[in-house]
Amino acid sequence: MGGTEAMAHAAERENPLYGVMAEFDSVQALVDASKRAVAAGFTKMEAYSPIPVEELNDIIHRKRTKLSQIVLAGGLTGMATGFAMQYWMSAVDYPMNIGGRPYATWTAFVVPSYELTILFSALAAAIGMFALNGLPQPYHPVFNVERFSMASSDKFFLVIESADPRFDHGGTTRFLGEQGAKGVYDVAA
Repeated sequence: MGGTEAMAHAAERENPLYGVMAEFDSVQALVDASKRAVAAGFTKMEAYSPIPVEELNDIIHRKRTKLSQIVLAGGLTGMATGFAMQYWMSAVDYPMNIGGRPYATWTAFVVPSYELTILFSALAAAIGMFALNGLPQPYHPVFNVERFSMASSDKFFLVIESADPRFDHGGTTRFLGEQGAKGVYDVAA
């Protein structure tokens, strides 16, 4: 290991790198750079924009979310809880024989079980959304780049994380610069 290479590794240990950020002036430039980054094999990246860009979600986040499965599990849990709770109360804990009717009639349990299905699904959706998004997150390393404050007004940013298997600091910086970026910045962790 050469002297400059050893110094670079020592500096990286002191000031760990989160990734490399590229600044773009237009939505189309950001979308094109994102497409090329995915085509180049980068997988851990994020785009920041002052306006919603639906196309970016399809380009960068191609994997499906597990939120629908979480909501389904919450709904089924709510339905099972509703039926079990009513069965326990009607047939086990406090059975009342009124007119010879059975203690547990499932038709009487449908409406309260349906309400618990909705309640548990909604709670699972809210909690699952926060958990999957990693919220609350009051600090993120991209805030360390001074130019990033423009992401809320008129600039567009693409960040490739150092945790990406294809990440090479020099190569990734060059790659982003070749995509027409107005500036390429290191993002300290």
